[in-house]
Amino acid sequence: MTVSEPAQAHQAEREGRRLALTAIFEAEFGQRTARRALERRLEDEGAEPGAAAHGGAIVDAVTSHRDTIDALITRLAPQYPVTQLARIDRALMRCALGELLHCPTTPTRVAIAEWVELARTYSGEPARRLLNGVLGRAASEATSRGRESRPPTTETKAEEEPATQEGARDRFDL
Repeated sequence: MTVSEPAQAHQAEREGRRLALTAIFEAEFGQRTARRALERRLEDEGAEPGAAAHGGAIVDAVTSHRDTIDALITRLAPQYPVTQLARIDRALMRCALGELLHCPTTPTRVAIAEWVELARTYSGEPARRLLNGVLGRAASEATSRGRESRPPTTETKAEEEPATQEGARDRFDL
């Protein structure tokens, strides 16, 4: 059975997110830059071109906009200072916001659903709720400022409702 082109593209983007997350996480330890960590991972594991490109775009967004991403985290979740987050949670948050705000080809709902799922997988339920709340508020603010050009899609996972500012507040006291 062959996989359709949209499904292959989705799988490549999902793999790109995982690659970006591991590179940003590895860079937290200070032995390599995130870009070099990604390049090493690509050499070791190999990846299809779409996954490598998407992972690279996320890594570039995070490294180029890290200060503004961290400031946004601080503003949207002041009870969780960036420097006190666990390294994996900090990497998840930075990557998710990097893609949400600086990768215009990814639909907002898809980015939120995918990163919330990665948070559940790599960190657990508290990180999933925090990430969902922060991403929902960031997306809502971007939309209200008119800076959000990506339309919502129906490609979100059925079990994950799209994050909204009100929903984020209900699920995770933001």
